Parts: sequence; C-alpha cells; structure tokens
Amino acid sequence: MSPRVRLCYIGARISQPMTNDSKDDFAALFEAQALGSKNSGEPKAKKLRLGEPVRAEVVQLGRDGVFVEILDHATLGKRPQAFIAIQEVRAADGQITVKVGEVIEAIVVELRDGEVRLGRGMGKPEGLAELENAYAAGVAVEGKVTGVNKGGLEVEVGGLRGFCPISQADRGYVADPATLVGKSLQFRVTELRDGGKRIVLSRRAVLADEAKVAAAQTLTRLRVGASARGSVTSVREFGAFVDLGGIEGLIPNGEISYDRSKKASDLLTAGDIVEVEVREIQEDVKNKKGEPTTKITLSLKALAADPWLQIQDYAPEGKVLRGTVTRLMDFGAFVQLAPGVEGLLHISELGGKIAHPGAVLKVGEQLNVIVRSVDRTARKIALAAAPDGLAVGADAKGPTLIVGSIVTGTVDRVETYGVFLQIEGTRGRVGRGLIPNGELGTQRGSDSRKLFPAGMKLSAKVLETGDGKLRLSVKAIAEDAERADFDGYRESAAAGSKMGTLGDLFKKK
Repeated sequence: MSPRVRLCYIGARISQPMTNDSKDDFAALFEAQALGSKNSGEPKAKKLRLGEPVRAEVVQLGRDGVFVEILDHATLGKRPQAFIAIQEVRAADGQITVKVGEVIEAIVVELRDGEVRLGRGMGKPEGLAELENAYAAGVAVEGKVTGVNKGGLEVEVGGLRGFCPISQADRGYVADPATLVGKSLQFRVTELRDGGKRIVLSRRAVLADEAKVAAAQTLTRLRVGASARGSVTSVREFGAFVDLGGIEGLIPNGEISYDRSKKASDLLTAGDIVEVEVREIQEDVKNKKGEPTTKITLSLKALAADPWLQIQDYAPEGKVLRGTVTRLMDFGAFVQLAPGVEGLLHISELGGKIAHPGAVLKVGEQLNVIVRSVDRTARKIALAAAPDGLAVGADAKGPTLIVGSIVTGTVDRVETYGVFLQIEGTRGRVGRGLIPNGELGTQRGSDSRKLFPAGMKLSAKVLETGDGKLRLSVKAIAEDAERADFDGYRESAAAGSKMGTLGDLFKKK
C-alpha cells in the first residue's frame, strides 16, 4: 500500500469557499489510490522525509481539510496523495485560501502509520529527532509556554526544555509576558545544540512568515476608495497605524476627523477595531532600512458624515453663533462653530491696531460671532465679532448706513491718513468707517492722535458706502450746520422784506 500523505500548507494566492465534502471522502480516495498501486505492480514512489518542502496540487476541498496530490514524488504518472488540515488554509475571516487545481507549496510535518501531513509547522514534535528535523527544515513546531524568566519564556517542546528570548516572543513589545504562560504556540527552532540541552526558539519568526502570507492575500483585495476593517496597532503623534491583515496602513491626523482640533490620540487607542477607507496604495516605497515596502494611507473621516453637506444648519449667514477659538494665526483667529466646521475671524474684525490676534484672544476662549459669508466651494466661512447685547441665534443685520445720514461712534484707531470710527451697535469692518484727514475739520498740520484719541466719541456724516467702503466726515456736520444757519438767516431776511423795512420793525418795537 502506498503511504497516505498529510501535508502542511505554506501559502496560496487565490481564495475560494470550501465545499461540504466530509473527511470520509478523503478516506475513500486514499484507499482507492492505495489499492490501485498495490494491484498495478508499479515501482514504489520516492520516500518522503519529515520537514521536506514539496509542491502539491489541490484536488478536493472538504469540511475538515484539503486533499492534495504531491507533484515532486510522482512515479509512472502516479502522484502520492496527501491531507492538509482545514485550519492551515483558512484565513482570519474564515474563507478558504486555496481552490481545486491550484499548486501550492507545503512542508511534510508528520509521517505516521503510512500517512503524511503538511502544514506551516510540524505541530507538536515527539522527541529530539523530530525537533532536529524541524530545525533542519526551518519549519515551525508547537510548544507550550511553561514559565517566564528574566530573559524570556520557558517553553516545553518535544518533551524538552526550550527558551524563547522576550524579543522573539511577539512581533512587537510584550507588556506582560506572564499572559502567555500556559498557551500552546508556534515557534521556530533557531538554535539546537548539545543533544537538545540548548534549544532557542522564536515565535516572532513564525508570526512574520504568517504576516507575509496574510499581507499578500490582503493586497489582492485592497482597492483605493474601498472600505476595509482593521485593528489599531499603535497611536503616534502624527496618526494611527492599523493592521489590515498582515500589513499596516496609516491614518494621518488629517484623516482622523472633520474636526481639525482632534488628533488620533483623542479618538483611538491600540486594539480598537475601525472601519476605514483606503485613500492611497504606494508600492516599492523605501523604508528607513532602504527595503522596499508598501505604503497604505487610510481615512477614518471619509466614512463619517461630512458636516459641510448641511452647512446651512451649522453656519446660517447673518446669525449670531457661539464659537470656540481653535487656532491663532497672524491674519486672524479660527473659530469652531460645530465639529468639523470652522470660520475665520479676520484680524481686521477685532478692532484697534493689533499686531496679532493673540493680543485680545486665546485658544479655547468662547465668543459670539456673526456669520458674514459662506463659500461652500472653497469651504470657507467669514466671521465678525458680534456686538454686545445680541443673543445667540439673533439676526445681525447691522445698522442701515445711508449716504447723508449722521452716525455716532467711537474712535477705533488713528492712521497717518485719517481716523477710523466704529459706529455704535456694530463690531468689525462692516461698521467701521474712515474719516480722512481732510474731513476731520482740523487745521492743517494738527496732531490727529492727540485730538482724536482711541475711545473718543464722535459724530460723523456718511459720505460713501458700498464695495466694503465706508467714508465719513466730521467737517461735513459743521458745514451742514453753517449752511443751515445761513439758510435760516436768508429765509428770515426774505420774510422781513414783506413786512417792511428794518427801521419799521424797530419803530413797532
């Protein structure tokens, strides 16, 4: 009878759901193959060795495993048949990663009672001989963690005592090695000397190999613009790394949330399961060691609701809103109106002559603002400071400024070319007008800073409005008063001529 062969699967490239064939199907096929060999008188196939790498073709999928034929040991067209346990070909999501007709690479990990099994590792070795075979073949073995010492893990493997350095216990830092005690894990034998008295193991090497296989499978299904599910592995100052299945992607802080004030550390912690969108995949990117890697950029906010789609609800024009200062720049302050919605309060809206908005505002401060304009295309909102006395939600239309009307205001600042007046009931540029030097009504060469100190109350006449300009005049009020006096005198004079001469008026008195 030809030997039954059980194989250990190393890697596959195509994923296909398994069928419902039972393990009994394998037994029948094994027996048929065995009887055929017995009756044919064919020469025996080349003997398989424990730990030997082989190529095998998948011929049938079942509930408990995969039936294969070994290609490297065919004799007169007959290929030895073998078995791979179902857990060896099942991905993390439960899908089977091989299909009928596919040629895979595997390692002989068990030879027992005429049967051979293949897998990623040799399973639980029995004795030093199997352990030596695993070491020579570079395949994984099963070991049980029995304790922790200063340098790493104590592991029972093949009835012998082995040691796994703590740096080789996982792919990353192991915070509490004691949590591994009592667990049966896969290890690779990296050193075997003195008849088994010195056995050094590495779990990290096994995990790295598994990650390579998983990464290759993951990359076949990742697409830019598609969503993916993963686990947060670490959170850094610049973003969060997510394991997508053997390969990591980065969510930069800018892709964490529409709320710019939020960073990865504000919303994520290691171990969180997240749904992300793949924004970019760059292959053959050199890492710090100069090795080619695949760089994947992810986005968390891309799958969240975009507040700008309902911006009219968050930032209605002309309304007074309560906001929080999030950033201070040379040109103004950014104020958050809602998560993911910020507007700019320009420095010119703050009043007075200040070099930086930090002189009158600070990050985290809350204040009432008016939404002046919203640019949906550019995603920009212009704000103005709300006048005192206006409640949140109130309309802030401001005063109606008509050319020729008289307004009262407070001197905001004095420049070499004139005085800026903030009209009462307003704040910011909309209610701030310029009184040119020639309209101040002062003598030529006068010191306007002394005559019109900041905070001084003044009345002025509106000379010009529109296109963001508001030009005022103090002199025009005096001129209007003089003209009124003159007009009044002329009217009085005209009325007197109808009643007689001036001398007649005096005589009547």
